[in-house]
Amino acid sequence: MDLLVVIWLALFFYFIIKGIGQWIENENSPVITVQATIVDMRRKTHHHHHRHGASHSHSYHITFQKEDGEQIELKVRRSEYGNLAIGDTGMLTHQGTRYQGFVPT
Repeated sequence: MDLLVVIWLALFFYFIIKGIGQWIENENSPVITVQATIVDMRRKTHHHHHRHGASHSHSYHITFQKEDGEQIELKVRRSEYGNLAIGDTGMLTHQGTRYQGFVPT
């Protein structure tokens, strides 16, 4: 049982450090606005189990292809996900992996 606790704590701290590292990388990245096209959209379902039952939540991700051919998948808000479609072209603004906005043209 002690080994499981050690493994759980190691994973917990790994994800905390990874998240902080990503936040620092985003903070140090320039804000970029480029012409892009939406090439894929997906909704990911997260299942949560707790003492009082189970629940779920969703996260929304859009893959954009920049004019240079590079693709980047960014997490977006539900409201924006619902208003966009594959094939939409416009101006994408992001800072590292942090989505800032997309204005269709």
